[in-house]
Amino acid sequence: MFWTIPTIMTWTRIVAIPLIVGVFYLPLDEAHRNLIATVMFVVFAATDWLDGFLARRLNQTSSFGAFLDPVADKFLVCASVLVLVHLQRADVFVALIIIGREIAISALREWMAQIGASRSVAVHMVGKLKTVAQMVAIPFLLFHGVLFGRINTQLWGTWLIWVSAVLTVWSMVYYLRKALPEIRARTK
Repeated sequence: MFWTIPTIMTWTRIVAIPLIVGVFYLPLDEAHRNLIATVMFVVFAATDWLDGFLARRLNQTSSFGAFLDPVADKFLVCASVLVLVHLQRADVFVALIIIGREIAISALREWMAQIGASRSVAVHMVGKLKTVAQMVAIPFLLFHGVLFGRINTQLWGTWLIWVSAVLTVWSMVYYLRKALPEIRARTK
């Protein structure tokens, strides 16, 4: 099921990456570039929920879709965090934590799947909280202004990206601890 509606929506998150990056090279004032990039990120990030919903609703789930969905999410988040570092709106250390964790946990999940122990690294609530913090922090930092005349998105986004970094480390430790018995059993 390579070209189902849910899979096409997942592909849009990958296609969104150069579009979001490209916005910052448009000959527009900073406020307009920030707004366009923020709206694009929110719309494309929303497809993560929508494609899963539609896949189940339309009975169009597939192993390819299950593979592509987290890859698209990771690409979108990592690319956006790198844009934020480039714009000096996020710390390099935060980017290293977020991107490093994504690589490490993806590799761990791949290895655990190969040895038939993927259940030990199934998604946990800490990972979901990390994702929520990231998905709020990133558009706040992309917007980089005052929202509704009250919310300083740079301040809140900075706090939330650091919260997500802490949750990122916490979730990585959690997944590694869950996988440790299998790792020990396989490396003896």
